[in-house]
Parts: sequence; C-alpha cells; structure tokens
Amino acid sequence: MRQCILHFLFKFTLVILVITIVAVLPLRWFNPMTTRFILSDGNVESVWIYQRWIALDNVAPMMQMAVIASEDQKFPEHYGFDFDQLKKVLSQSGGPTRGASTITQQLVKNIYLWPGKGLFRKGVEAYLTLFLELLIPKERILELYLNVIEFGSGVYGVKHASDVFFQKTPSQLNRVEASLMAAVLPNPKQLHINKPSGYVYDRALNIRFAIRNLGGVGYLGKLESAKN
Repeated sequence: MRQCILHFLFKFTLVILVITIVAVLPLRWFNPMTTRFILSDGNVESVWIYQRWIALDNVAPMMQMAVIASEDQKFPEHYGFDFDQLKKVLSQSGGPTRGASTITQQLVKNIYLWPGKGLFRKGVEAYLTLFLELLIPKERILELYLNVIEFGSGVYGVKHASDVFFQKTPSQLNRVEASLMAAVLPNPKQLHINKPSGYVYDRALNIRFAIRNLGGVGYLGKLESAKN
C-alpha cells in the first residue's frame, strides 16, 4: 500500500513538472497570444498581444530602467523573490502600504493567474515564478513584462501605451515620459498617465532619482550577466 502511494505521488509530481515546463519554457522563444488579465478585461480593444508586440531592443533604455526602478530594483540579482523588500513591507508600522512582488511574480500573475490574494493563488504564483526564473533569461522576462503589463484602462503593453499617451514609439520615450508610465503601474486603473495626480508626479520624480541612484541605464548591463 505504501509503495503504491509513493508510486502515485512520484507519477503525479512528474506530471505536474512536465505540465509546468510545457507551460513556461515556450515563453523563452514564443510571445504569448494573450494573458488571463487581458481576457478578463472588458475595456481592451483587442485581446491579441501580437498586434502590439515590440522587442526589448526597440524600447528606450530609460523606459526599461523606469520599470525596474519603480517595480523591482533588484531584478537583475534575485531569483524571483526580493526577500529584503518583503521584510520592509511587513515591518511597516500600521501594516504594509505597498506590495513586494517582483517583476517576475507580476509577469506570472498577468499571464497565468486570476485576480485575488488567496494563499492557494500565491502558492501557485511562487511555484511558477521559480520555474520562470529557472527557464527564462532576465532580458526576456523584462521584454515579456513590458508587453503584457497594464498602463491604463484597457491599455496593455508599452507599445500601445506610448502611442496612446504620448503618440510616440517606445524607442522615443524620454526619462520624464518613462517615469510617468512606470509611476502608474501599481494601480493603472486608478492612476493616470494622461492626467497625473500630484501623487503620480511625486512618484515619477522618485523613480527618476532611483534610476540615477542605480547608476542610470548602465544598470541594464547586469541583465546581460544574469542570462541563464
């Protein structure tokens, strides 16, 4: 009986691993058709990401840095989780006021998962985050993130957002525009790029300071050395 149970658990674990690899590994080379978040958003013009996909090389380095400075300053260095940031969030007086999800975690949430904060969903997110970091290079993770993240109501991907809000291509974005775009990422349905509040302006300014403190666009060189 015990051997049967162990055999079943082994086969079950093996099946889960194979399914996970099949679900994650293709992202190394192939762009996702859409995401769970886009499919659940009734405000999008089109659910198909390929219509507005752009390669990372065609995104202004300042835009890449703005996202890293805003969302995940240790992105080139960690393996999917920023435990130092998590400790800071949990130790805040009055309870946490911001999240500690990394770019990789947010990418997993957007592509695969459903909205919510349940323990099961967080567990699946952590599991998939580990595999994404293991199988996908950092530069590719950033490219995927920039193409699927929401920048405004129904506006997904840096190419679509830069056109809607600045009538520019992502390669033409300057540091102020890039910082404004990154400033709304915590809550793009409530914070607005085209009508920025004082909070968004202040956040954008802090992002520009953070970019400078990280060493400017030269910091992106760490992504190259972090390739899998």
